[in-house]
Amino acid sequence: MPKKSIQDVDVAGKTVLMRVDFNVPLDDQQNVTDDRRIRMALPSIHSVIDRGGRLILMSHLGRPKGDAGDAKYSMKPTAAKLAELLEQPVAFAADTVGADAQAKAAALQDGQVLVLENLRFNAGEKKGAADFAQTLADMADIYCNDAFGTCHRTDASMVAVPKAMTGKPKVVGFLVDKEIQYLSDTISQPERPFVAILGGAKVSDKINVIKNLLGICDKVLIGGAMAYTFSLAQGGRVGKSLVEPDKVELAKELIQLGGDKLVLPVDTHCGDAFSGDCQKQIVPLGNIPDDFEGLDIGPQSADLFASVIRDAKTVVWNGPMGVFEMPPFDLGTKAVAQAIAESGATSIIGGGDSAAAIQQLGFADRVSHVSTGGGASLSMLEGQTFEAVALLDDK
Repeated sequence: MPKKSIQDVDVAGKTVLMRVDFNVPLDDQQNVTDDRRIRMALPSIHSVIDRGGRLILMSHLGRPKGDAGDAKYSMKPTAAKLAELLEQPVAFAADTVGADAQAKAAALQDGQVLVLENLRFNAGEKKGAADFAQTLADMADIYCNDAFGTCHRTDASMVAVPKAMTGKPKVVGFLVDKEIQYLSDTISQPERPFVAILGGAKVSDKINVIKNLLGICDKVLIGGAMAYTFSLAQGGRVGKSLVEPDKVELAKELIQLGGDKLVLPVDTHCGDAFSGDCQKQIVPLGNIPDDFEGLDIGPQSADLFASVIRDAKTVVWNGPMGVFEMPPFDLGTKAVAQAIAESGATSIIGGGDSAAAIQQLGFADRVSHVSTGGGASLSMLEGQTFEAVALLDDK
């Protein structure tokens, strides 16, 4: 069921506690090196402050060990970057639920923004602690979840905080709203043919995704290093390729289950070292020489995959076809990205490496949706429901 969004509630003169995903990369001088996640939250932020609301932003950054001593994970640089993007001052609290946060939250005026220190500096965040959540909940009149990247988690800020805001509006931000629309709604009622492309290193990461998509897709294309585990399951030679020998039986089951829906590469671009200038060969799948490793799908596979994709009406892509950061082993991923861009299909690109690849290759503006959450988008493709979203107000 659709959820109420931030635009559905009156925020004038009220305080909104918004969970965002400001988990951005920082350099050694604590400068934000990629501000995409901050920029993607701007529509929800503007919706509050432009309508006279007071906004408290909370996020995690990195994996600190639960204490404020790890200064390299401070949210302070994200507050500075946000101030630059908003072209207005942004307050920063040196703690999450302590005296500084409480004082600065109480001092907020209409149209102003406060960024709290890293949620994970407090052990209560990962534990989902009720007292930690209640203190955060008491700071605001409205809760907004605009952090799709952590929607599959049950951290305090995602679940315990909205639960603690009894009787107060609990809504999604524009980013989460859009993710649910594409990942959930499009997949539940896809235009056909519906094609999924799965890559990356490990079958184990995507077992449940493959099983779920085989049940709802017309074709599931397998690339990346996990194709070599499938090749091993068929009795193929994989040389020094990255494989999961303990997942061979599972790969056999998936081949059996998938039938002609499951499409494996037919050739492999391999090299004798993990390097762009190594000795290279293109060989049929399952014929990789002993001292070579598979680093990309081969040209015949790229053509095969592209022809399937071009006929699709709905496409989901999660995981590159090879080592796309290292030419010439980017050609398979490039062929897939180009075919998606040219297909005219509703196209959803999963987070992580696929999102990076589509940006790097220049096709991001020619696809329908690039997801902001790698783990969360995979969980949704598995068919999971998220407690962090389910407990928000229905429209």
